[in-house]
Amino acid sequence: MSSSASPGVTGVTGATGHIGGLVARGLDAAGVRQRLLVRDPASPRVPELASVQGVAAVDYADLEHSRASLTGVDVLLLVSAHESPTRVRDHARVIDAAAQAGVRHVVYTSFAGAAPDATFTLARDHHATEEHLRASGMAWTFLRDTLYLDFMEQLAGPDGVIRGPAGTGRVAAVARADVASVATTVLLDPATHAGATYDVTGPEALTLVEVAATIRAVRGTSVTFHDETIEEAYASRASYGAPDWQVDAWVSTYTAIASNVMARPSGDVERLTGVAPLSLEQLLRLG
Repeated sequence: MSSSASPGVTGVTGATGHIGGLVARGLDAAGVRQRLLVRDPASPRVPELASVQGVAAVDYADLEHSRASLTGVDVLLLVSAHESPTRVRDHARVIDAAAQAGVRHVVYTSFAGAAPDATFTLARDHHATEEHLRASGMAWTFLRDTLYLDFMEQLAGPDGVIRGPAGTGRVAAVARADVASVATTVLLDPATHAGATYDVTGPEALTLVEVAATIRAVRGTSVTFHDETIEEAYASRASYGAPDWQVDAWVSTYTAIASNVMARPSGDVERLTGVAPLSLEQLLRLG
């Protein structure tokens, strides 16, 4: 597409995915002019919306291509890339591309407890990305979400057992729809949120025993939690043949819950959107 889009355009990455797609629809309802930034502009999953000024291909790893696609974008929603060994590098490249293209403000979907020594190994990627954004010269807003409520049911194996070294730790998991609502709210008035970090959580902090009990109650299926040791967790995942970094991420999902780094409901969803976030029971009953 042409790189001469008029100023005031909001760029939405990941528009064919869950978060980006919901945000694109939210911005469309508000009449915000937007450019959808996706891997494949020909994908049937690209939303057809009246407010869309164009659809452009973006590859986070390709600085020059991304710079061309981002030129003319004023505010950018940067949805974090799929987990990979190169994610930190790829995020840095697309951030550099945005800065070079003249993007003024980046809203980034980060993760709870982002830190260089975070228990959840993938949260270290988010810390590195946050630091790169801080140094970029652009305004920024960080949306640090917890684990997705939508993912909780998928933790159970075919035998109905959730296995992992989470102990009695708690997680205030958040629905993807609530993350998208917060992002949309911020993008509607980005200047108000410049330099802010929001903890995007659900309304309740649940142990995995309580998660299993809620799923049982709503679905009427047998779901339980087995608290593995760390050694058992690595052994039970060895059969997948995944690379070490991926297995570390899987196991540290549970050790992060055990650490209670995601345990405190922040209230930021309701403060920003005016609507209380969904609970696990409410989300399950919707589906």
